Amino acid sequence: MHHSQAVEMTALIPTHTDNKELQSLGARISSSQADEIKFMQRWLSERGRSTSMPGMANSGDMKMDMSHSPMPLMPGMLTPAQMDALRKAHGAEFDHLFLTGMIQHHNGALTMVKDLFHSPGAGQDAEIFDFATDADNSQRAEIRIMQSMLDKKPAVNTSGEKQ
Repeated sequence: MHHSQAVEMTALIPTHTDNKELQSLGARISSSQADEIKFMQRWLSERGRSTSMPGMANSGDMKMDMSHSPMPLMPGMLTPAQMDALRKAHGAEFDHLFLTGMIQHHNGALTMVKDLFHSPGAGQDAEIFDFATDADNSQRAEIRIMQSMLDKKPAVNTSGEKQ
């Protein structure tokens, strides 16, 4: 569910911004998140666990609608109101909401990795250890990139005007 929201966020980029740097970053995030979804589905399937995710029409569908979900959000996930604001934004306002939202999202992933490694025995599976370590490293690197992108852009208020 967490990864699917990131894919949903990146899917908005082509129609919501002309920012080439953000488009490139979004393509990388979308690709890595989709690959990680496939890894997790394979890992679960090999262990006889369900790979279906609540809120998704089918396991191959990356789009989801969390707006009416009674389930609590995973760490870092954007709220329905944040997703709605992102869907409605364009240009510089979209860029700002996307970057701050994806940083929030990635920080949630870091929280989940930390929680995993603090759970007794949870990091014992070599595949999961490698997956979680890679996720931690890539999320931290992408957060630095996104923060750098935010730092060089003028601040945008919620009405989309430069400050």
